[in-house]
Amino acid sequence: MTNHATPSDLPHPLSPQASALQHQAGRLARRAERPWLHDEVARRLADKLDAIRLTPQDWIDWGGCLGGGADAVQQRYPQARRWVIEPTAGLAALSELQWHEAQQRPWWQAWRRTPEAPVVVAGHDWPTGWPHEGAGLLWANMALHAQADLAAVMGQWHRSLAVDGFLMCSGLGPDTARELRALYAALGWGAPTVQFIDMHDLGDALVQAGFADPVMDMERITLTWPDAPALLTELRSWGGNVAWGRFAGLRTPRWRERLLAALEQHLRRPDGRLGLTVELVYGHAIKPVPRAMVSGETRVTLDDMRRMIRKGARPH
Repeated sequence: MTNHATPSDLPHPLSPQASALQHQAGRLARRAERPWLHDEVARRLADKLDAIRLTPQDWIDWGGCLGGGADAVQQRYPQARRWVIEPTAGLAALSELQWHEAQQRPWWQAWRRTPEAPVVVAGHDWPTGWPHEGAGLLWANMALHAQADLAAVMGQWHRSLAVDGFLMCSGLGPDTARELRALYAALGWGAPTVQFIDMHDLGDALVQAGFADPVMDMERITLTWPDAPALLTELRSWGGNVAWGRFAGLRTPRWRERLLAALEQHLRRPDGRLGLTVELVYGHAIKPVPRAMVSGETRVTLDDMRRMIRKGARPH
């Protein structure tokens, strides 16, 4: 019987893709700053909070170091306590460093109140003080495509939220880098990216995880670069390729020259710049009051029973 809200049960053994994702996260943790695209997507996701009338007392910043958007959320909910969940200890340490650096200010602004420091957690072990009922908001910016088992992660998100708590998430959609995937397929090089989640599949996954009233949104943007080396440098800053079937060894300088030539030839736009499509997928959903299905024998947790009584829910 579970009598408190937890984001996870026991950690799952790492699959090859999960190991690659952790390696990717560790490499990004060594960078001086997160990809600029993550901050841009965070800004767009934060704009969607305008339609939300709920005011959380606690909120979870899932993968906040690389995801971004904490400033926008804290500005909207200044009294809410922030809990940061990072996949690795390196990202947790960097997340704490980012917060302390953000509090540095000139001496003439020393009078300004320093906000409460976030609670930063590496992995899924929650510290003392975690709200019994769960958090009111889970913010997971640019997290959808960075999960080896998205269904399991959504289950963690659902368990870590309080009843009537809401989820705000985003990630890359299936049309992202479609020009690059077509080029790799034509050259017989395998997949340059993972398969990104479709907006409609995201809605189905949220419902399967137990969320209610899912709202999905999608937009496509085109990013351009002056030349192929600049494009590759930008793509590497986003994390690299962890797709199944990718080339397992190291590429040669001759292969790189062939790739640069192919990019110059096939991705050149009429304005003279190289372009790639980026599809952004957004999701929002609510954790509803638990309901017990009527059957010969119905089992619910003690906490769920208390919530149903408080909310006046009826079995169906």
